[in-house]
Amino acid sequence: MTSIFARAMGDDFERLHPQLRRRFSVGLESGEACVGRGSMDRIWHGRAFVKPFLALGATRNILVPRTGRDVPFTIENVPYTDSHGRETVTFVRTFALPGGPRRFDATMVHSPERSCVLDYLGTHQHLATDLRLTAEPDGSLLIRSGEHRFREGPVDLRVPRLIGGDAEVRESFDDTTGRFRIRVAVTNRRFGPLFGYEGTFRARYADALRHGVRAGLRPVREEARA
Repeated sequence: MTSIFARAMGDDFERLHPQLRRRFSVGLESGEACVGRGSMDRIWHGRAFVKPFLALGATRNILVPRTGRDVPFTIENVPYTDSHGRETVTFVRTFALPGGPRRFDATMVHSPERSCVLDYLGTHQHLATDLRLTAEPDGSLLIRSGEHRFREGPVDLRVPRLIGGDAEVRESFDDTTGRFRIRVAVTNRRFGPLFGYEGTFRARYADALRHGVRAGLRPVREEARA
């Protein structure tokens, strides 16, 4: 058993920079959690008409309806077994913006059926997104989103790409500074750029089994459907 990310990437995982391999080896087998702390050089969003949609998503900790520069940032990657018996890793990002912090929550599992990492967004896992991870020639990690699905009770709908967002995440490690660099952009094929952020952080590793998952990190509702 390896991390959910290594399982999804297969042999490609070994092409990542060693620091990225360690960060994305976070899981129940490694017994490690990872907390990154740093600063986002820029948080941005698209044209004014996207703000109401960002604000709606923010009620469930999906996306961030604010902009800023040099914003203190924390990302918490903690593995645990969810209520459906699946190995899960949190991706909880907190942006310390003026006026109060904003969170962008996700929890990730490996989906053998879909041969990818499945990304559940928000506090209630209403949105599920396929993620494809690839190692770039320079050892950085590229993550692209695929199909989006909305789940609530008996409802299970595929979100049309015309109204959905395509996410691209690039994460690398700078050997000179000893910091991870991340760049995230969410776009819509019709409306253009929606939201994104970029900056750097340092990572600290902890014993996941001994420290456990702190209160408020797990989602309120866990979705069984992959």
